[in-house]
Amino acid sequence: MNDLVALHAPIADALAAAVRRVVDSGWYILGPEVDDFEAAFAAYCGVRHAVGVGNGTDAIELALAAVGAGRGSRVALAANAGGYGTTAVLALGAEPVYVDVDEDTATLDPALLDRKTFDAVLVTHLYGRLADMAALRTVADAHGAKLVEDCAQAHGAARDGRVAGAWGDAAAFSFYPTKNLGALGDAGAVVTADAGVAQRVRRLRQYGWDRKYHQVAGPARNSRLDELQAAVLGAKLPHLDGWNARRVAVAARYAATIEHPKLTLPDVAAPSHVGHLYVLRTTDRDALSAHLRAHGVPHDVHYPVPDHRQPVHGGRFAGLGLPVTERLCAEVLSLPCHPALAPAEVDRIAAALNSWAA
Repeated sequence: MNDLVALHAPIADALAAAVRRVVDSGWYILGPEVDDFEAAFAAYCGVRHAVGVGNGTDAIELALAAVGAGRGSRVALAANAGGYGTTAVLALGAEPVYVDVDEDTATLDPALLDRKTFDAVLVTHLYGRLADMAALRTVADAHGAKLVEDCAQAHGAARDGRVAGAWGDAAAFSFYPTKNLGALGDAGAVVTADAGVAQRVRRLRQYGWDRKYHQVAGPARNSRLDELQAAVLGAKLPHLDGWNARRVAVAARYAATIEHPKLTLPDVAAPSHVGHLYVLRTTDRDALSAHLRAHGVPHDVHYPVPDHRQPVHGGRFAGLGLPVTERLCAEVLSLPCHPALAPAEVDRIAAALNSWAA
């Protein structure tokens, strides 16, 4: 599904220099590399503040906490995004309020959100597609609710000149290695235009300290972006837009070469979609998966079990129906879509799909 060796090969010297710089510095946690990357990434997102944390799920939790969500809060979110948002909401002691998604975009439906009661909204930009943030912002404001973006799959996606991360009261990013901007391990960040939110995240990521050994905020945790990952991300950030363009080009080649009546292809159009995943739909996914395995084509399902149907909840959401979410989770299938994918490889995958005798 990804080829990180091929992706990194052209910038291997820059990555090695970044790692060597950190090793030689003797400073490995919350030092100048983190400061530099936070400043660069905030500027890239068009906001004033970025706060590096340990991973993307921590970023969601800390972003929600920093805008006031906590025990007893009702957080509206979609149920088709892999469970990461739900994990963060439950960790806060908050209540997930699941909202169905739009059939075409697979992102939170503003009209259905407006029918719910909630204190905060977590919007996931799924598969690389920027959700309808203008409409969702309007609904959140009408309900007096804070809005947090989950941008883990949408680094660089933009609409009307505003980049993912610049629409909400706060936004969470993951830099897991396979993301559009990935580290060499786990890493994440919260970005925001609000100095107060940024200050709360900075405290909550490190024991609730306002200065060393002086705890003023909580419940807090230890979730810090380390110097090595910050240096690597700083070396990779200048390449992000080019890599995104190559992802979108892969998606365009799929769209031009896949011709099968039982497949529904996604609309991957820059700049609002940055091609993190190429997710098609079919009502006969198991048969298609078997066919692709027989032809040696990597593929995956993002995501097969909606959050409200996960076994961990028992019968808590047994009476909740999310028909679009449930249908999408039963039909989606992801093909390889990454910057190192060669045109010939795309054509081979398309040929395998077209040969499926459904």
